[in-house]
Amino acid sequence: MANKKLIGFGATGAAAAATAIALFVSSPTPLDTQLTNTLAANSFTGRIEGTLAQRLGRPLQPQLADLGRNLWFDKILALDNDNACAGCHSPTNAFGDTQSIAIGVDNNNLVGPGRIGPRNMRKTPQVINVGFYPNLMLNSRFIALSGNPFNNVPGWSFPAPEGASLSYLPQLIVAQAFTPPTEQSEMAGFSVDPDHTVIRAEVVARLNANLTYRQMFSVSFPTVAAGGPIDYNMLAKAIAEFQFSLTFTNSPLDRFARGELSAMTEKQKRGALLFFGAAKCVLCHAVSGGSNEMFSDFQDHVIGVPQLVPSITNVQFDGPGANEDFGLEDLTGNPADRYKFRTPPIRNAGMQPAFFHDGAFTRLEAAIRHHLNAVASATAYTPASQHIAVDLSGPMGPLAPILARLDPLLATPISLTTAQFDQLVDFVREGILDPRARPGNLIKLVPDSLPSGSTPLLFQF
Repeated sequence: MANKKLIGFGATGAAAAATAIALFVSSPTPLDTQLTNTLAANSFTGRIEGTLAQRLGRPLQPQLADLGRNLWFDKILALDNDNACAGCHSPTNAFGDTQSIAIGVDNNNLVGPGRIGPRNMRKTPQVINVGFYPNLMLNSRFIALSGNPFNNVPGWSFPAPEGASLSYLPQLIVAQAFTPPTEQSEMAGFSVDPDHTVIRAEVVARLNANLTYRQMFSVSFPTVAAGGPIDYNMLAKAIAEFQFSLTFTNSPLDRFARGELSAMTEKQKRGALLFFGAAKCVLCHAVSGGSNEMFSDFQDHVIGVPQLVPSITNVQFDGPGANEDFGLEDLTGNPADRYKFRTPPIRNAGMQPAFFHDGAFTRLEAAIRHHLNAVASATAYTPASQHIAVDLSGPMGPLAPILARLDPLLATPISLTTAQFDQLVDFVREGILDPRARPGNLIKLVPDSLPSGSTPLLFQF
């Protein structure tokens, strides 16, 4: 049986005590007061993680999350036994991608810079904190119609063939867990029947045939303990519970918002004021209302990112040259949505090796500069300038039609001094990073062995 590891939830008692002490020993400076008022004006509380159990209507279930953890790392869910959720959502990078554009099936079993294989169309998004997202994926193709990922009353909207059929499931990420094993380029492979129902049936048949997994499922599901079968609903709930356990929102900014004024450096505080003010980042990387303090408006925008095109790919790109990604248009069919992508939530972005839908920028500084002057950044861009992988460094997709649709929010360049730019970068890199998202902590979640007996993926920490 795979080793069992306890997963920690929420801020520790020591951290809470430190916050209480800080309230007595710290006197607010004018900078502290300005930032406190700014956060209040943006309805940022730093307490979103503490609302998880209330939003779920129950406490987290550690045994179910641990089952999901093992499934996350196990290639039993991939019909060709060559990938797992963790192959693209890696603990080496805060459960996000290690690549500019994801490598799914037909990989070399490495997860990290050395991963090779045919690429997909987009970068894999991070899944830390994903339970609070009202829509999922880079083109927003999985949507909570209520705007609340914990409210399934109006239903979930998925692309065909699922449509609204998964709306009976309790949370959006439980429904989303139905899709990765059915994606041929991600996990299913191309030697199987692409019918989603057939693929899911094969996945659960494998689990039911595995005594170790049956024992693990029986702990959380009484019907399995009574001899009944594992079904896909159970698998989805286990995967989702593991993702709920990866709610990490105890960054320096959160601690500051809760009254620990010393949690942030002066540089980070000034960067935060720029983020919420002159740099205008918060206009898209929002924190209030349905954004759930996740630093995204969860809307789709054209931001002028150059389109990288893999030399070897498992998917068909858009456009007459098969070298474009139409983004939201692929979902809606509306040409007005062409090149639109969801604003990425940027908590823990400092752990990412690449940015934007195709990972065209590999340094946080360059990604932020692009936001400040998208036209200048895009027109000067070369893959070599970002040290992009060789198989992504060939001819790019056309840039002119992308810039012609640039969101008006990015049309006017924003000028910052060198000092201000450094402050803004420091805030995004460190000020909204929860230390629990660092590789040194997440490596503890990698199982020593897998219930299926599959050869584990090799992680390049």
